[in-house]
Amino acid sequence: MSLAERSEEFTVEDRLLTDVGGTLETRVLSTPGMIAMMERTAARLAAEHLADGRPTVGFEVCIRHVAGAVEGAACTATARLLEIAEGRKLRFEVEVREGERMLGLGTHERRALG
Repeated sequence: MSLAERSEEFTVEDRLLTDVGGTLETRVLSTPGMIAMMERTAARLAAEHLADGRPTVGFEVCIRHVAGAVEGAACTATARLLEIAEGRKLRFEVEVREGERMLGLGTHERRALG
């Protein structure tokens, strides 16, 4: 059960793309790009949930990239806040989907600064 949840839509384009060093004929959502969208969504959820407004930094990701998405695909990143430990360590469940199709899932942890 999560304490809070946030979802953000994004389009697979620009800096989120890779052709894996020219080995693919078409550009696709890169694993680092997918993780960046997961982290961004979690960071925004953390900012909404921390009463004192402290910024957070990510320090751990454990992600599986299970399906691909081509350039122009409409995707959704979702972060669910599972726990706040010691008032500053936040643990999330994260995922990215293209419609109903799961592209990536896992966990992410952030720490509040200060």
